[in-house]
Amino acid sequence: MLHSDTRRLSYNDTDPAGILYYASWFPKMEALLSDFMYRNGYRQDQSLDARGWTTVTRATECEYLAAARLFDEIRLELAIGAIGATSFQFAYRMVRTDDDVLVSRAKTTIVIVDSEQRAIRIPADFRRQLEDWAAA
Repeated sequence: MLHSDTRRLSYNDTDPAGILYYASWFPKMEALLSDFMYRNGYRQDQSLDARGWTTVTRATECEYLAAARLFDEIRLELAIGAIGATSFQFAYRMVRTDDDVLVSRAKTTIVIVDSEQRAIRIPADFRRQLEDWAAA
């Protein structure tokens, strides 16, 4: 695990039955990823100017494994997934803290692009960083 955060589910996260609304995980995953990248010096808003490349999300998927309910405390965990030539994945786990049940897992596929939004090979220095994170 590279990074984690714990959040208590609120009314905003649930459907009328008090069960997690399926789309609620996506903003939480993005916030976890943005915080991790920011803490590691990779700011999306400065990447093109600073590095000549930036990232875009190509795909997301999420599996719902157990019900999460209103006021459940959830630990969101971030790890590196597969690393390809032009893309890589972040993997997420959402764990209910009261009973350590894995309630959901997800992944996002991120592509490295140039200023024209064309996919480019992952730069060598960033690839090394991804591999270091994967080994952690």
